[in-house]
Amino acid sequence: MIIIQMAGGLGNQMQQYALYRKLVSLGKEAKLDISWFEQADRQERVYAKRELELNYFENLKYQVCTEDEKKALAGNGSLAGKLKGKLFPGTKKVFQESGMYHPEIFDFEDKYVCGYFACEKYYGDIMDMLRDEFAFPNPSQENRKLAEQMRGEESVSIHVRHGDYLDEANAAMFGNICTEEYYVGAVREMKQIYPDAHFYIFSDDIPYVREKYKGEEYTVVDLNRGKDSFYDIWLMSSCKHNICANSTFSFWGARLNPNREKVMIRPSIHKNSQKFEPEKMHEWWKDWVLLDNKGNVV
Repeated sequence: MIIIQMAGGLGNQMQQYALYRKLVSLGKEAKLDISWFEQADRQERVYAKRELELNYFENLKYQVCTEDEKKALAGNGSLAGKLKGKLFPGTKKVFQESGMYHPEIFDFEDKYVCGYFACEKYYGDIMDMLRDEFAFPNPSQENRKLAEQMRGEESVSIHVRHGDYLDEANAAMFGNICTEEYYVGAVREMKQIYPDAHFYIFSDDIPYVREKYKGEEYTVVDLNRGKDSFYDIWLMSSCKHNICANSTFSFWGARLNPNREKVMIRPSIHKNSQKFEPEKMHEWWKDWVLLDNKGNVV
């Protein structure tokens, strides 16, 4: 059995579920561990407290592991268990993600797997199935009207993430990637392909984007708040093309976009600890346009 730990925000949860579905599609016995959300002390080092948002999607069916199944692979966290893992590495059944892509996951049999699994290559080939399963329940009339408008023009979503990324620790990890130059370059690239593009701006910092994106070619989207914010993913996916932040939230807006001729732009790295390896990134993020923090295609 392979157990995948669920953790993080909505975008990360969707990625963990996507890997789970990929494993199941390969005939693997896989389950999800949702205990991270049920135990407050598990989120002590998290800058933004999270809840299990995966259940917002009504069409998802998945199996949750029992506590005994979890302990059989991950242990109980006791000192004796940790010592055994160090003395006898072969008995260790916990895998921790440490890079962008780990193909060995597909060969695992009995393993407790931790990570966020943002890499497109894990589940890109089942994206049509995931689009069906990530069904957004009953969007409001305002959302439906805006989505219809988006589908009727050369629409482009732009996601600008500030919020928790402005915290000192998060800024060190995620800052200076999606710079103003990045967005200028991304808009320029879109306009070169689609001169009549109309840009829809999504952000957790509405005052900033209202000041930054003025003019008839821009529309700031400010319909959804709180739990309803997840409908912004649906609206982004309703645009014909997508400009993403270094945020899994906007990655999913682009991934769920059904337009076969879509242009998807993302930053060349997700966090500052990541080394940019062009050949690997273009293989792992097939069909995406990668821009550096100067706004250049790389």
